[in-house]
Amino acid sequence: MKELIEGSLSGIKVLDFSTLLPGPLATLFLAETGAEVIKIEKPDQGDEMRESYPKWGNQSVSFSLLNRGKKSLTLNLKDPESLNILNPLLKTADIIVEQFRPGVMKRLGLDYDSICNINKKIIYVSITGYGQNGPKSQIAGHDLNYISDTGLLSLSMGEKNNPVVPPALVADIAGGSYPAVINILLALRNSSHLRFAKLLLASKSENLPPLIDFSLFISVTLILPVDVVKLKKSNDCV
Repeated sequence: MKELIEGSLSGIKVLDFSTLLPGPLATLFLAETGAEVIKIEKPDQGDEMRESYPKWGNQSVSFSLLNRGKKSLTLNLKDPESLNILNPLLKTADIIVEQFRPGVMKRLGLDYDSICNINKKIIYVSITGYGQNGPKSQIAGHDLNYISDTGLLSLSMGEKNNPVVPPALVADIAGGSYPAVINILLALRNSSHLRFAKLLLASKSENLPPLIDFSLFISVTLILPVDVVKLKKSNDCV
């Protein structure tokens, strides 16, 4: 008999309204540790990542990697009838993940306050590019925009007017996916003895400064004399 090993998040239900990379990667981590992830997709096209290349047969490799182990439900969120289908799931979900621009979920009647009225224990995660407020909150962007606006791109190799683009999607993953997962796990830990709703906000651009600080440190150590950056050895804890 094949032994069934349950993950540490077995019994946790996640509704994933996100697309492309940041949200789907975050919910993939949850799915791989036992959570039931239900991906909400728009009719006809679904997640835009479904059309990305390369493909294995008719399937996008990137989409398959990011969404393996998840369930999928197609709904037109602008249709009131869809809310009737979605409502039972909203009432029983533990986590909601979305990455629309600020205000979209409110217009759909799916914002944090609306969900709290029917689910007092929900952990609601919003991933944005530039935060919930501010002059750029409504501006669409991509990974390259976020690392450029925060100054991280200026620390890459290459000439001043022709910097080398990093080989990884740093803002999407380090600024979006990882903070979302970490704070979801912290919220679940907290929920184990305090059952109330939580709103978690992850801004990709606002989560990049720690990477910039470290990159600056590395850059400085590369141009300073060795004696300046040598760390003093000591047996004492500081």
